[in-house]
Amino acid sequence: MKITAKNKGQYYFSYERAKELSADDSLPRLENMDTRTAAAILAQPSLETPRLLLRPLTLADGKEIQRLAGDIRIAKMTLSVPHPYPEGLAEEWIATHPDQFREGEGVVFGICLKAIGVLIGCISIEGISETHRRGEVGYWIGCDYWNQGYCTEALQALIEFGFRQMNLNKLTARHMAKNPQSGRVMLKAGMKQEGHFKDDCFRWGQFEDSVVYGLTRRDADQGA
Repeated sequence: MKITAKNKGQYYFSYERAKELSADDSLPRLENMDTRTAAAILAQPSLETPRLLLRPLTLADGKEIQRLAGDIRIAKMTLSVPHPYPEGLAEEWIATHPDQFREGEGVVFGICLKAIGVLIGCISIEGISETHRRGEVGYWIGCDYWNQGYCTEALQALIEFGFRQMNLNKLTARHMAKNPQSGRVMLKAGMKQEGHFKDDCFRWGQFEDSVVYGLTRRDADQGA
């Protein structure tokens, strides 16, 4: 069964494996559900934007994830992507996603060019707190696809999904201070800078400053 709902704005949320919810196949109202309940009811969706398809990753994506994320330019600007990128690591990571989503702990999407179906990167909400209804956004885009607005487009869709379908109240994101391009993506998606932390993380033998951004559901609704 496929349930498709038009949400606020230009994004569409398609539930390919959704449970039978009502006689007329309408989407449930999730705004009054906690994160775990909402995640249990709905299988992970795919999100569409004008140019992109954000979809669950499969094990078949492992080799392409390894190739894209294996570029040292990706690893230099992220805290968790290793270099060299080990064989099989992507598949191990992808295999954790279904349980992570079902447990309401996070959600990971592959970012694909909608017109041709090519995987170009990943974006996620992780570290979700059910009590505080917040999570942290992370993303990367393959180097061949930089400076084309894809990351901003994907982040805008993910923010909408996090607030409207996962019932989160706040989303945060951070980047190393030496990567201001990532901060511009966050600003374009509506997030606001909330802090600059000295020597906040240790990467490749040295401490790095972190810049933190945030957005609340209320501010997103008000277009602040």
